[in-house]
Amino acid sequence: MPSAQSAVGEDNTVRMNRFARTVAAAALATALALVSGCGGSDADAGAGGDDNTLRKVTYLTSFGNFGRDSYAWVAKDKGYFEEAGFDVEIKPGQGTGGIIPAVASGQAQFGPIDLTGGLLHMGSGQTKGFVAVAAIQQHTMAAIATTEGNGIAAPKDLEGKRLADTPGSVVRNLFPTYARLAGVDAAKVTWVNGEAQTLMGTLAGGSVDGIGQFVVGKPTVEAVTKKKAVLLPYSDVIPDLYGNVLITSTKIAEQDPEMVKRFSTALLKGLEYSLAHTKEASEILKRNVDATNPAAAAAELELMAEYVKPDGSGTAIGTLDSARVARSIAILEDAGALPKGMTADRIIDFDLVPKG
Repeated sequence: MPSAQSAVGEDNTVRMNRFARTVAAAALATALALVSGCGGSDADAGAGGDDNTLRKVTYLTSFGNFGRDSYAWVAKDKGYFEEAGFDVEIKPGQGTGGIIPAVASGQAQFGPIDLTGGLLHMGSGQTKGFVAVAAIQQHTMAAIATTEGNGIAAPKDLEGKRLADTPGSVVRNLFPTYARLAGVDAAKVTWVNGEAQTLMGTLAGGSVDGIGQFVVGKPTVEAVTKKKAVLLPYSDVIPDLYGNVLITSTKIAEQDPEMVKRFSTALLKGLEYSLAHTKEASEILKRNVDATNPAAAAAELELMAEYVKPDGSGTAIGTLDSARVARSIAILEDAGALPKGMTADRIIDFDLVPKG
């Protein structure tokens, strides 16, 4: 018969084996729970895969749904957004003044604004909570658009005229600076409110003499008004200003920088494809926006190419240079449009901006 001491040893062995099995089972259960839980986390949503993992995002265009904004629809149509892990709803924006508060408040996650307009908004304290993460255009496209017969051929001709634009648009907000540098008495120019999609019709109807517009809008202005367009580009008077930049909220930029980088990459891929295939891009826009004039949309993209990738500059799509932004800030400060003390890194997250 086994001794008492031997029996005790066997009992201890049995208890230890049971304890080990229990610990192993608990560890396995915990591991399985963790794996199961990770499948539905926000961190993994958008990493690709089936539709259930796509992260829903709202994107606002810069100004209505013209050819200049077709690259977002191209990024969606070509699957660039989906490959990056996003299910994107594209909505028409109403210019810088409408996009900034929508993004800052979380109504939309991304949208393009004119960088100068963003500086003016931030400098005035109108809206905070947004940050630029990529360039769309390397030079401003802001302009006053009119047609032959309205008596406007030079900046000074704007005095005594009636202009329309959306409230808070960069063209309208930057006009006092433009007027000052161009020798125009801004007090002699009347501005009335309009909406992005109806501005050109307002010009065609003759109720205003000119409208705030981007230079690439020339083909669409001519298509709508049936007249030869005349444009006064702000870049002729205010050099070295960037055009549109992609913004997101500071909250998203801080909490999910990788998401921002993925989205920017997909959008810029759509931009580059659109500039290389303007006719196809305009057809994609037409499939999504019935009111599109494909010929005018393609022509807008062709004109925009020089602003996105200036010839001979060697500038990579999406990049932003802090020294250039600082010069833009200095121009606005000298014109009295921006209070002293603004710095480039207050409005741009250079850690998220594409590298050249």
